[in-house]
Amino acid sequence: MPLPISSLLLPLLFFVSPALSAPFEVPEFREAPAFRNGPDCSPENTIHIAMTLDATYLRGSLAGVLSVLRHASCPESINFHFVATSSPRRIQHLRRAVLSAFPSLPFSIYRFDASLVRGKISQSVRRALDQPLNYARIYLSDLLPPTVRRVLYLDSDVILVDDVAMLWSTPLGPNHVLAAPEYCHANFTAYFTATFWVHPTYPSVFSNRPHQPCYFNTGVMVMDLDKWRDGDYTKRLETWMEIQKKEVRIYELGSLPPFLLVFAGEVKEVEHRWNQHGLGGDNKEGLCRDLHPGPVSLLHWSGKGKPWLRLDNGRACPLDALWAPYDLLLRSGRDVLADV
Repeated sequence: MPLPISSLLLPLLFFVSPALSAPFEVPEFREAPAFRNGPDCSPENTIHIAMTLDATYLRGSLAGVLSVLRHASCPESINFHFVATSSPRRIQHLRRAVLSAFPSLPFSIYRFDASLVRGKISQSVRRALDQPLNYARIYLSDLLPPTVRRVLYLDSDVILVDDVAMLWSTPLGPNHVLAAPEYCHANFTAYFTATFWVHPTYPSVFSNRPHQPCYFNTGVMVMDLDKWRDGDYTKRLETWMEIQKKEVRIYELGSLPPFLLVFAGEVKEVEHRWNQHGLGGDNKEGLCRDLHPGPVSLLHWSGKGKPWLRLDNGRACPLDALWAPYDLLLRSGRDVLADV
């Protein structure tokens, strides 16, 4: 029940540059409880969830995994797909960290070639939004095996408090590539520069969309990878990134605007309770925020402030207490691992 509150796959052997040989600090995590399927679960009904994985957000990713499993009716039927940009040796450290917390978790780690997007990324309002891993969601159709026909993408700063199967089962029908909560009250024009809106052709991209183009948050998306592959949506997103990088600055906010340019007005709407976003505050200050009105199934600390950092610094926001029970960090110390 809702919470009642107001090609890309690279070989794993290659030269490691001196820049990557610096110490790589991976926190230690305690083992999570084991979660078992209920009697009505079918082994054929697998839920595929994709998340990114790196040392900076590892603590958030594992908390998100725990929240998914804890509230799932069929936790053993969930397969996680993690995407990382780290070196092969560092990926092994990350793999061990996941296994230490979830010894029986079905998961795979895919290495994303950051060079695919480095030349397409332009500076945004916050450095974290400019990292190549933030753009990996664009390439899931290539990274994941063709047998994965549908995936739920989750950011590393989310917590579920409801059964993920309900979100996973969102019907996309024949005409939708992705589903996400939409926020039509937001000022849609603010996500693009004045240069974009006065351009003779760019604004026409929103013409003849099935419904009103609205803002949606790309941290929670149900994606039909078959339709994505058939429609070459990766290339469509890259085209706008290349315009931004090489021709004229048309947006300021990382990987979100290309998604709006391609999908706004064509998104299958999901209830807002599946993305109570903005809990990390704005992208510059990260100030405390309250929940949106209505039921809650997923809490999302999008924005600058992350709950694990604020809790560690003794500057927690009230809602960070909802994240804390899912924190698997061992307080006894940290495991410092060097790439050699």
